Amino acid sequence: MKLFAKNILLATGWAKDQLLTIEQGVIQVITDGSEQQADQVVATVIPGMVNCHSHAFQRAFAGFSEQGSEGKDSFWTWRNVMYQFLEQLSVEDAELIATQLYIEMLKAGYTRVAEFHYLHHDNNGQPYTKLSEMAKALFKASKNSGLGLTMLPVLYQYSGFGQQPPNHGQRRFINSIEQFNQLVSDCAQLAQETPNTNVGIAPHSLRATDKEGINQAVAHVRSIDKQAPIHIHIAEQQKEVDDCIAHYGKRPVQWLLDNITVDKHWCFIHATHIDESELSGMIETGAIAGICPTTEANLGDGIFPTTEFMARQGTIAIGSDSHISVNPVEELRLLEYAQRLIKQQRAILATTATPSVGLNLWQQAAKGGAQSTSSNTGEIAVGKQADLLVLDQAKLNCFATGDKYNLDSLIFASQSNCIKDVMVNGQWVIQDYHHPLEQQSQASFSELLAKLSS
Repeated sequence: MKLFAKNILLATGWAKDQLLTIEQGVIQVITDGSEQQADQVVATVIPGMVNCHSHAFQRAFAGFSEQGSEGKDSFWTWRNVMYQFLEQLSVEDAELIATQLYIEMLKAGYTRVAEFHYLHHDNNGQPYTKLSEMAKALFKASKNSGLGLTMLPVLYQYSGFGQQPPNHGQRRFINSIEQFNQLVSDCAQLAQETPNTNVGIAPHSLRATDKEGINQAVAHVRSIDKQAPIHIHIAEQQKEVDDCIAHYGKRPVQWLLDNITVDKHWCFIHATHIDESELSGMIETGAIAGICPTTEANLGDGIFPTTEFMARQGTIAIGSDSHISVNPVEELRLLEYAQRLIKQQRAILATTATPSVGLNLWQQAAKGGAQSTSSNTGEIAVGKQADLLVLDQAKLNCFATGDKYNLDSLIFASQSNCIKDVMVNGQWVIQDYHHPLEQQSQASFSELLAKLSS
């Protein structure tokens, strides 16, 4: 396939009149070209965004937890409501929810997702005959929707620091290390059978596992793939930090850096409450900060020190987490606005080399997301997977136009979705704003929500 782009954001910057030759999902050649040489002509093209953190089933939970409790609501009360909600979900429900979510992600500009998957067992907490039954539903959703998938089975063993026994609401999450490693192997087999997918792992958090469990799980997945991504919830809430200090005598990120071998394929999800030493340690190891601004705001988590982290060349990625929003534009906008509110300044997350905040954030998050999923994505360049977004130039023309303003207008000024077409792995999955399965998926999803809320 030959695709002609009148305006395209390459890894080297904006370029005009470029002809892309795409074979087997990969960009083989990029040259100056003309419309007559192409199979298809598009206007403005940018790289697809990677979603570094998703709990797919929580998409069906969005909107159910905003009732409040006289000013006493918190992450921990939200979690209890979530536990009650997921007791109802079947394997079929999980596939239906994920399919709807993944279509929504594609339409919003995500081309790959890291699925932090911890809903493993049946409603009674009993393992399915095949441990990967729930995970298989998400692989099917990936295949049917066309969204790239990095499956991260979650190791969840305890309810709190000190190997506290799991509570009733966590019974669907729990695996022994032997079960977990078998689950990872099963998922690796599913990835071999499903296009554009790979597998890593996610020790849920320091409170839900321990040093031995983390090391055994990492050793197993790295025996399958030496570059397997490792994700972990960490330092999301101040209570978690306090509990970790009480148990280990160290803050969570510091304990992890001191006790576990961390490399550039690790992604620290949230890492909201870190100090200067922990920030430095993350940067030294190359670990990625997986920031989820809309969920962190919704849960009252706090704000990651993004300005200081990026100023020292720290790597960031963004995620939609609980899917209170499924929109990378909103995540990046809130990422910047949170820093403006703290610093009481404007246009903070830019650099001298890249003075456009929108351009800097999109490029950094896309590349960081690719790193967090060990995927050949995140940039438009020869040898990279063809994950592309076509912007609606007519909508962008309602705001500041020109290369230097395109991403700023998209993120900070657009009032509606400007992602017109989406290509994943060399295949068009969204065309003229539509996915071929969207009507069927939305109808089934609406029926499920009605059942769950009755």
